[in-house]
Amino acid sequence: MDFTSVPPQANGSELARFSFAEPTSELAKRLVELLDGGKVCDVQEIKDSHATDKWYARAQPDVVVFAESTEDVSKVMAFAHQQRIPVTTRGAGHGYVGGCVPNCGGIVLSLIRMKRIVEINPADGVAVVQPGVITAHLQEAAQQLGWDYPPDPASLKDCSLGGNIATNAGGPRCLKYGVTRNYVLGLEVVLATGQVVRCGGRVHKNKTGFDLVGLFTGSEGMLGVITEATLRLIPKPRTRAMLAAIFPEFDHAASAVQEIFRQGYLPSALEITDSFTLTAARKRLGDDLLPAGNAHLLVETDGSAVAVRAEIEELTQLLLRMGATHIVPAMDEASCETFWKIRREFSYSLRDTGLTKLNEDIVVPRSKLVDLVRFARSLQEQTGIAVACFGHAGDGNIHTNLMVEDYHLPENRKRGDEALNLLFTWVLENGGAITGEHGIGLAKKPWIHQALGETSLSLQRALKRASDPRGILNPGKWLD
Repeated sequence: MDFTSVPPQANGSELARFSFAEPTSELAKRLVELLDGGKVCDVQEIKDSHATDKWYARAQPDVVVFAESTEDVSKVMAFAHQQRIPVTTRGAGHGYVGGCVPNCGGIVLSLIRMKRIVEINPADGVAVVQPGVITAHLQEAAQQLGWDYPPDPASLKDCSLGGNIATNAGGPRCLKYGVTRNYVLGLEVVLATGQVVRCGGRVHKNKTGFDLVGLFTGSEGMLGVITEATLRLIPKPRTRAMLAAIFPEFDHAASAVQEIFRQGYLPSALEITDSFTLTAARKRLGDDLLPAGNAHLLVETDGSAVAVRAEIEELTQLLLRMGATHIVPAMDEASCETFWKIRREFSYSLRDTGLTKLNEDIVVPRSKLVDLVRFARSLQEQTGIAVACFGHAGDGNIHTNLMVEDYHLPENRKRGDEALNLLFTWVLENGGAITGEHGIGLAKKPWIHQALGETSLSLQRALKRASDPRGILNPGKWLD
């Protein structure tokens, strides 16, 4: 059988195994009776470290369970269902919306020890993984065999595949290659009752029954606990190249995006950046890497070497016609990675401002890119809160960051929430969505009725009741 079995890889974010102190709570003691030693902890330090994600919300669990197998997860869920105990599943904890915050207490079920790449099978074009595998580790293992797993969230070196599936994560390359859902062929899921269900499989086409794989993908841990995933791989593109272009104004860069599509090109990534973000990035990185101009555009293309070279030459001429004042090509892997490293620094540059960055992953139709930035400018004038826009221009998923001063102060937090309400209302009125990658979690819960409508929300609540009749999985989030 043609497959490569890949051993588990170290994960820097994982808590090292250690002998937990004797549990003190009655809940922890009962869980110890269910599971082998070293998997249950109610030490204060560990509970604190599992109380939040990358958002500001915090709520402490009563106990943390470090599952190591599907059997562990099944035992925990059956017990929790019987006792009506809340369970919040957690991966690497790199979400941005409070999705893994245990705001009803109970059990945090950590899957970070389930980090084995079970199989990479080029003949079938699949990988089988446990949910704690770090996204970049799978990419590296597949690429060593000449294959690729395309989804590439910005936190790919830190985030886990289980979390990616739970939020249906995207990334720059989803313009050409699609989001996480496009690569999930099969899942093993433990339901709230402890029952184990397998849906989908390892074939690339499957229309047997309802699309349960699609139902669980993006369900934010509220319908079941993913314990294994079968993922689609593709042959690694033979080469790639990029262009970094500076434009005088954002409107020019956005027009260039539209012209690229009109001329029949489909880049693997198209990233756009506004003037506020560029100003912050120049302070961090220097003017030599980002010459003067109010907009920045990254274009990446991949394929055969001959085709890529020809396309880069044609795209260069197109960008010049559209008003680019400075263009730098990257014609090999190392140069492309240098461009992406600069792009990844934009978020850190905004943090350097000392303002709190409310990172909103809204999506608008591509034709609304300029309108979005113009609205962001008017929002800034109206509220006094700076707004920075950058992100995935190819699919309209622009990270619109509200930069709030002294966000810890109640009055400033209120101003920030009011500005978010204006932003989300505008996005929905213009045919967009309030999240393209991060999910709803706690952060966007106040806008869920506006985003979905009562009929759709009622249907989703019915699905929740069917899979989790006692409402113990990730309670307190947007369905409640």
